[in-house]
Amino acid sequence: MKKYDIAAYIWPAYTGDEPRTRMFWEEGIGEWQTVKNSVPKANGYSWKRKPLWGYVNEADPYVMSMQIKAATDHGVNVFIYDWYWYDDRPFLGNCLNDGFLKAPNCNDMQFYIMWANHDANYTWDIRNAGKSEATVWNGAVDRKQFEIIGRRWIKQYFTRDNYYKIDGKPVVSIYELKNFTEGLGGVEGAIDAMKWLECEAKSFGLDGVHFQFVRWNGRSENITGVDGGNVKTGAELVEKMGFASLTHYQFVHFTNIDRDYEEIIPDVVKEWDKIKNEYNIPYFPHVSVGWDNNPRFKDFRGGIVKNNTPENFEKALREAKKYADENDLSLITVNSWNEWTETSYLEPDDLYGYGYLEAVKRVFKD
Repeated sequence: MKKYDIAAYIWPAYTGDEPRTRMFWEEGIGEWQTVKNSVPKANGYSWKRKPLWGYVNEADPYVMSMQIKAATDHGVNVFIYDWYWYDDRPFLGNCLNDGFLKAPNCNDMQFYIMWANHDANYTWDIRNAGKSEATVWNGAVDRKQFEIIGRRWIKQYFTRDNYYKIDGKPVVSIYELKNFTEGLGGVEGAIDAMKWLECEAKSFGLDGVHFQFVRWNGRSENITGVDGGNVKTGAELVEKMGFASLTHYQFVHFTNIDRDYEEIIPDVVKEWDKIKNEYNIPYFPHVSVGWDNNPRFKDFRGGIVKNNTPENFEKALREAKKYADENDLSLITVNSWNEWTETSYLEPDDLYGYGYLEAVKRVFKD
């Protein structure tokens, strides 16, 4: 039987262990505060869901041990950790460093990191979400900071036995190409930094680095960091920079999600085929559970995936499996393990129970 690597993104904010999180979630339980305190909107809309496991601290190794067991039992065998670096130091690292990596059964599951290098604003703070577009922290970093980050990646993560590798190379995913290039002085500066990281990894006995590009909608944007011109984030640039594969993070990044889930699936499959024809590097198919970020706002926010039941989610998984089989791929990314405030999570709740996890198991394990 073919083995599939089902990789679920992890939003590492369901812990209050880091003091800097208190500026967004003062109760000290991370973004569980937003989930727990969700209230109906003025138009009558109501989002009220509860995690079956409770508002647990995901920086607790015994909590993560339980979650690893539940994930692997259902066919999810890779976690992709959103990884943050703001104001010259890491942010939200406790979930990975203190929870997952210290769990007794950590080695039962593989992991890799997605550098979530977007700017931070007040979206995480429901008191100010939607009211202020001010930047709290910049996501771009210069070469000096990148080398600090790169050495940390290698020593703390890449060299671990359960770090996810492709062709012997540890995978690192880059969320926002614009910030990545701007911080490093443009495309050529970014290429040079990527080559440096590969050489540094080899000095630790690794085969190099597998850089993964997170595609959004493929439209033009200024990523030169120098001349102010627009550059299309397409195949030519991505491949020139040395990215070895690509995937998505969320359906909302590239298609209209304000409709029924079953209507979205055919357009997602078309996007996969379009990417396959455009790029010469592998595209690993992506499936999102849903989208509704109303918990983060006091006022109603339009743009909600409808009818994203476990049964319909399973249909999308089967399309991803078909694509993977047709293109001789094993990795499939899923949004996500725990994006509760975006209503795109595999963790069991009081609405569907273990339904989403059971859908993964039916498609990839049973």
